Amino acid sequence: MKIALLNEFSQAPKNDIIFNTLKETVTPLGHEVYNAGMSKPKLDQDVPEAYTKDNPRLTYLHLGIQAALLLNSNSVDFIVAGCGTGQGALMSLNAWPGVACGYCIEPADAYLYLQINNGNALSLPFAKGFGWGAEVNLKNIFQSAFSSPSGLGYPAERRESQNHNAEVLMDMKKRISRPFMEALTNVDQEIVKECMTPNFLNCFNSGCKSPELKSFVDKMTNAELV
Repeated sequence: MKIALLNEFSQAPKNDIIFNTLKETVTPLGHEVYNAGMSKPKLDQDVPEAYTKDNPRLTYLHLGIQAALLLNSNSVDFIVAGCGTGQGALMSLNAWPGVACGYCIEPADAYLYLQINNGNALSLPFAKGFGWGAEVNLKNIFQSAFSSPSGLGYPAERRESQNHNAEVLMDMKKRISRPFMEALTNVDQEIVKECMTPNFLNCFNSGCKSPELKSFVDKMTNAELV
């Protein structure tokens, strides 16, 4: 499984610890991990310009667009996302077709969501409750989420009905949402352009299987920000 990490600018200083914990936990399980999140600017953080070019101030609004592009292009199989509380990222990701994101604050959340709801993204709080020993909780969350195949059901005898409900929900979302390309071109294109960070593009271009979305991303990458 290919897993991508996305986090907004407010949590950029924690990007290293989150990504390294994710990678160290799931790589031995046979998963491949990409760091598509915001990292701490190389320039002085007190200088706003430090965020403007290669490392702009992406918020949870941008994370939804990035996650939708990565999942709908099959660049990755799963997204681990987060903001301060995890709630903004949760809402943003779930606004897009092809994305089914669950909220996770402890290992049981991760396990039960993957087994019952069988989604393709998790949103975590990277500020609220992120204190001493936070990396231990992260490791246990990632271990619970990715150490076994998803969709096995909980309890196990509910597997068939739970997987059916998850499939129906994704189909329902597809039917009531705008087509993905229409949605992408209907939102503020400046926000979409801002999503084209080096970390995101490295992840997207490494595995994109949609010529249409590749063409769109290339166009946005070469467009000038206003």
